[in-house]
Amino acid sequence: MISSPMARGLRVCALLGLACATGWSTAASAAGPMATGGPTSQPIGHYDFCKTSPAECSIHPGNLAPATMTGALWRKILSVNARVNNAVKPISDIDIYGKDEVWAYPVRGVGDCEDYVLEKRRELNRLGVSYANLLMTVVRKPDGEGHAVLTVRTSKGDYVLDNLEGKVRAWDRTGYRFLKRQAIDNTGRWVSIRDGQPVLVGAVQ
Repeated sequence: MISSPMARGLRVCALLGLACATGWSTAASAAGPMATGGPTSQPIGHYDFCKTSPAECSIHPGNLAPATMTGALWRKILSVNARVNNAVKPISDIDIYGKDEVWAYPVRGVGDCEDYVLEKRRELNRLGVSYANLLMTVVRKPDGEGHAVLTVRTSKGDYVLDNLEGKVRAWDRTGYRFLKRQAIDNTGRWVSIRDGQPVLVGAVQ
């Protein structure tokens, strides 16, 4: 979970205001795909998550093509983003577990950024979206703090589901610096997006 050592108190997330669009043409036509690089290190929180949940980190999707963007897919993306943002209360790992970087499903209805990502990823997969197109992603916010979001790969580009933002945005319209994300062919591997120093990823604001 991405959290700054100086930001240990609970901060309130902006979770409301999701666009109620029923189609994808306006929002989805603007995105392009991220340019990824070679293999890179796992975030420490994901490494620990994989030790406790190895099946989650050994998935090798067969079809690596981006999900075909349709009105139905766009509505699923919007619905899951809104539902999880509204269902989970933002609380830092320090306050939940007494330490940073605990990646876990928000089973108690609380969590920080990577917990939202895990739940959105799980729900969209249950709705038929391949794990090849549901990628946990580490970014740096404009204030320098680390953060985790879910990237959804589609035929119309890459989109970001974010617990700090009600709207689903094209990745290049978020204002974030993108550092690394899961590989499309192996849920236990990560690839670089841009050069950056290791960050903790537990933002709740």
